[in-house]
Amino acid sequence: MRSNKINYLLVGTFVLAMIAGLIVALSVLTGRTGATDAYHAYYSNVTGVKFGTQVVYEGYPIGQVETVTPEPSKGGMRFRVDFEITEGWKIPKDSKVAIAAPGLLAAVTLSISAGASPDALAPGAEVTAVEGGDLFAVVSGVAEKLGGLSDNSIEPLLASVQLAVNSANRLLNDHGESLAGDLKQMIKEASLLVADVSRRIPVVIDDMELIASDVQSFSGELKAAATPANRKLIEETIANLNGATKDAQAAMANGDKLMTTLTDMVGKNDGDLRRSIKDARYVVESVARRIDAINENLEGMSRNMLEFSRQIRQNPGLLLNSKPVTDEAQAK
Repeated sequence: MRSNKINYLLVGTFVLAMIAGLIVALSVLTGRTGATDAYHAYYSNVTGVKFGTQVVYEGYPIGQVETVTPEPSKGGMRFRVDFEITEGWKIPKDSKVAIAAPGLLAAVTLSISAGASPDALAPGAEVTAVEGGDLFAVVSGVAEKLGGLSDNSIEPLLASVQLAVNSANRLLNDHGESLAGDLKQMIKEASLLVADVSRRIPVVIDDMELIASDVQSFSGELKAAATPANRKLIEETIANLNGATKDAQAAMANGDKLMTTLTDMVGKNDGDLRRSIKDARYVVESVARRIDAINENLEGMSRNMLEFSRQIRQNPGLLLNSKPVTDEAQAK
């Protein structure tokens, strides 16, 4: 009887130890092995997030999701995700938490990206959420785009290629021989051109060598001419040109001053100039009206002078013994 009680005691103790071990193992697996701090974030899509979803900080596990609560809002339904992390863990204020999967087949986690702020969030505060993408939705969208690309671009492209190939085949069948003949003729002409160029290349090289020698000789002559005396002469010439330029500039400045003075003079004596011009115009017009009579008088005077000089040459004594001229009109 006493041995049965001992056996029961041992079995009960073993069962209790196993239960305690199971509780400890579950606590370790769920991350709930000590005191925690609560935080929360808001998402519009919580695909894959549920109770027990692991929370990682830069890849290091620090807690798990406790609850996911839908909350209606003006912009639509949003979801509050409450999670708990190890007590005392500092999360910078500008940190962000996103729904992410480490791999294609890995479970979804809440991944916290550490910020650079020196201040930490207080327990119970909201962590800025970053909306995550649905991998399968992205793959589906890419597949739809590829399908549209195949229907709208690839098939018309293949049809165009096939049409071009058919056209090329018809062209070769109908004009293949003529095209081959043209190609042979083109190759023949190209060969002749290459041969001609090959013959001309040595001549061109010789001409280039002559040009190079001429340039070299000119360079030598230029070096020989660039003596210190010639350089000094050139410098003096340039200095003289600079002086002449300065003198010309001064003359231009004086000319500008003279023009300014003349302009002022004309402006101040405008009335006198106008009267002078008017008088000069009157004189010119008077002379123009009487120019014919003046010309006739000058012509008669020139004839009289010519006759007078002729008579003096014939008889110089007329200057001493000349008789007064009889007026024929009075004598009659």
